[in-house]
Amino acid sequence: MSKGYRITASTGIHKGDREYQQDQVKLLTHHRVAGCLLGIVADGMGGRSGGRKASDQVMMTAKQLFERYDPGSDDAPAMLKQIVEEAHIVIKLTAISSEEEPHSTLAAFLINPAGDCHWVHTGDSRIYHFHGNKLVSRTKDHSYVQTLVDKGEITEEEANVHPQSNILMGCLGTDEAPPITRHYIEHLQPNDALIGCSDGIWHYFSHSEMSSALTMLSPREATEFLIQKARSRARGGGDNLSIVIVKLEPLD
Repeated sequence: MSKGYRITASTGIHKGDREYQQDQVKLLTHHRVAGCLLGIVADGMGGRSGGRKASDQVMMTAKQLFERYDPGSDDAPAMLKQIVEEAHIVIKLTAISSEEEPHSTLAAFLINPAGDCHWVHTGDSRIYHFHGNKLVSRTKDHSYVQTLVDKGEITEEEANVHPQSNILMGCLGTDEAPPITRHYIEHLQPNDALIGCSDGIWHYFSHSEMSSALTMLSPREATEFLIQKARSRARGGGDNLSIVIVKLEPLD
């Protein structure tokens, strides 16, 4: 039976004003099952090459586990949790063999052929779910400023410009087990869109600006626009930028 939509998608990445690219982003299509996708963003941290090593490990782990995943019989949330836990262990092993302290965020969404969608994240890379121009839900950062927002001490707007906005309460590669937050969408609908991105992108946009870009532009145009606009708003002090966009275009 037709789901009433076709999937269009794009990824984009830019090193911003940093000397090194430590972000990684991928959109993987299942090699056996049509309509099964995994979008994943990893924002690496730690030394000159430590962050890139960490985000590379996230992508390798995700690719290996996704290749073994069977959408017909396997448990999607368990597979996503396994990506987080295995990537965390591998990054910690990388740290033992080097002088750097590699860490990484992780934000991943899995779309199954039946139209259900599962998320997982750790750190402050985000996933957004829009329907048309309306924000349906988004991930909540594992960050110090998010704890202040949760307590009602500062607003979301104040969190964005807080001097300690880059302090994470958890991510991959730390001594502590990473926090793992999951989310489930029972049925994706025509005119839905998903964005996964690092803080180098989301830091510079309101929800309404993001939704406008999504509704007015194709995924490829939207990734290019959001990267260019974030670059100009960073005024020479921008982080690495990575983004994956998936849109569910109505068939009629």
